[in-house]
Amino acid sequence: MKMKKLAIACGAILMGATSLAQAELTANIGVTSNYLWRGVTQTGDDAAVSGGIDWAHDSGFYLGTWASNIDWGNGSGAEVDFYGGFANEIGDFGYDVGLIYYYYPTSGFEDSDFTELSLSGSWKFLEAGIAYTINGQADSDGPFSDGDLYYHLSASFDVAETWSIGATIGHYDFDTTKAFGDLDYTHGQIDVTKSAGDWGDFTMTVSKAQEESGNDDTKFVISWAKSF
Repeated sequence: MKMKKLAIACGAILMGATSLAQAELTANIGVTSNYLWRGVTQTGDDAAVSGGIDWAHDSGFYLGTWASNIDWGNGSGAEVDFYGGFANEIGDFGYDVGLIYYYYPTSGFEDSDFTELSLSGSWKFLEAGIAYTINGQADSDGPFSDGDLYYHLSASFDVAETWSIGATIGHYDFDTTKAFGDLDYTHGQIDVTKSAGDWGDFTMTVSKAQEESGNDDTKFVISWAKSF
C-alpha cells in the first residue's frame, strides 16, 4: 500500500512538472525617447522607461502586465496594463483574441481607465487587427468611454540577418458626440530594428499622425528593448 501511495505521489509530481514545462514566464524592459501609442505621444514627447512580465502556455493562453511612465501635460503619471487572451496558428495564419485593461493609478489621471477587446490575424509578413473599447471611466459622450474602434494594418520583413523593417497604418474612430468635435485620426509609422543579441534590440521609428488638434508633426524615436 505504501508503494502504491508513493507511485501516485510521484505521478502527481511528474504531471505538475510537465504542466510547468508547457508554460513560459518572460520579462521585458525598455527605454524610448518618446512613448508613442497609436501614433500619439503619451509622454509629451519626452523619454519613457517601461517593463513587463508575460506568462504564456503552449495551448495558446497568455497573461501579462506592462507599465510605463506617462505625461499628458498634467504632470507625471503611470500607465499599467493588464491583459490576457488566446493566440494560436493554423499553418501560415495566426490569430489572437485578447482583453486589455489600461489602468492609470496616479493622482491627476482619474476617470482615465478603460478596457478593450481586441482581435488580430496574421499571414506570413502581414497583420491586421481591430480593438473595441467596451467600457471606460471617461464621460459617456467622450473618447475612451465605450464604442471606440481602432483598426490597423502592418507588415514586417527581415532584410538581413540582424535587421528588420516594419510599417503600420492605423485609424482611430471615436464614438463621441458633436460637443467633442471630430477626434478621429489616421497615423502611420515605419520601424527599423537592429538585433544586438544579448544586448537587446534597437529600433528607429518615424511616425506621423493626422490629428485635428494640429499635433501632427513627424516624430523620430529611438528605442531599446530586451526580453529575458
